[in-house]
Amino acid sequence: STLFPYTTLFRSSTEIKEWLGTGSINIFGLPMSGKDTQGIRLAEAIGAKFLSSGMIIRAMEQETRKKYSNKGELIPSNVFYEWVLPYLERKDLFKFPLILSSIGRWMGEENQVMSVAAGAGHEIKAVVILNISEADVTERFEEAKILKDRQEREDDKKIETFMTRIEEFRKKTLPVLKHYKDLGLLVEVNGDQLRDAVFNELVEKLYQKASLNQS
Repeated sequence: STLFPYTTLFRSSTEIKEWLGTGSINIFGLPMSGKDTQGIRLAEAIGAKFLSSGMIIRAMEQETRKKYSNKGELIPSNVFYEWVLPYLERKDLFKFPLILSSIGRWMGEENQVMSVAAGAGHEIKAVVILNISEADVTERFEEAKILKDRQEREDDKKIETFMTRIEEFRKKTLPVLKHYKDLGLLVEVNGDQLRDAVFNELVEKLYQKASLNQS
């Protein structure tokens, strides 16, 4: 699969950027579903800033020498509020739209995320789920181990830890996504495609949402 023709991508990106303003889009999915890959690409396409909860947490763990994520479990909500949420209020991000990767993965955190984001001028305009089966992400995990392309992340070293991360998503994050769906914010994208095809669908679905909300 290839990318949209440049003119189509440019037009779609421009429309999404105009609709988004300084708002934000929050991308979710199982581990290894491609959240950061697609999020970074989308941010580049529309001139947004990219924030990943995983990256923030790993940086804070290094800084504080506290370990929460090495067993595959989600960090406690109070730690999430202290470590991750302040990034949404950073002054250097004030004028930019934000592409978020899994900010607020535990049921109940989404209300705080929406509140803080809106207060900082980054109202959440859409929440994306990259749909892919647990079997397929497990296969990606095994392939990544062979290719060594996850830089030996602490929570990606053992299959047991990876399976815990899947279980955490099932138990704690799926209810979050249901809440966003009830609010009319959820955008579903087929994550079980080649990267370019996932990006095409992501841009197309966001373009449709932007067009719908602008009309």
